[in-house]
Amino acid sequence: MQAILFDLDGTLIDDSMETFLPPYFTALCKKLSHLVPPEKLIAQLQASTRAAVMNNDHALTIADAFAADFFPKIGIPAETLMPLFDDFYATEYPKLRALVKPIPLARCVIERAIERGKRVVIATMPVFPRTAIWQRMEWGGIADLPYALVTDYETMHASKPHSAYYREIAARLGIAPTECLMVGNEIQNDIVPAKQIGMKTFWVTRDTNTEAPADWRGTLQDVHKLLDAV
Repeated sequence: MQAILFDLDGTLIDDSMETFLPPYFTALCKKLSHLVPPEKLIAQLQASTRAAVMNNDHALTIADAFAADFFPKIGIPAETLMPLFDDFYATEYPKLRALVKPIPLARCVIERAIERGKRVVIATMPVFPRTAIWQRMEWGGIADLPYALVTDYETMHASKPHSAYYREIAARLGIAPTECLMVGNEIQNDIVPAKQIGMKTFWVTRDTNTEAPADWRGTLQDVHKLLDAV
């Protein structure tokens, strides 16, 4: 096994998008309230994110696909909104830090993988800009490690839950999918699509469901032990 891919939210950091997104949207709506009604902004952000995730034109990054859908439909040019988005991530987004807690064992597991000579990828859903993902990693105490790749919407052309996302990661690393292990806490986003292209998978869970398709299951402590065998 040459590479270990780790999901971020709920796997390496203690957060939940169900908890994180409402205050995120509230803060973003406040930032843009003089230009866009909150209901319209949230609805279009969600719709354009779905469009970017479903985009099949892999000549476009997720950011490109999002922008192509979002700005024409919101009716405000990118030249007007992008400086406000950039300022939001620099000044307002950091105030969400309290919603993200470190998972103490996460750093140990990543460091063990690196010690074992594995290339480590943060395989997070690439629907946030680079700065937002790196800030969450910093809040979780894992931002300063030597990653082979961190997936974000500026970089990736495919997204979870599609197997093309995992295929793109392997291609960027220059290795076969069969030489990768995907570690994540969500069956449909992390386990199923990675397994479809031949990656080994570890489901981070305390669930005892034996029907789940992962090769291994358990806690991050179990991942730490497994790294000595793969």
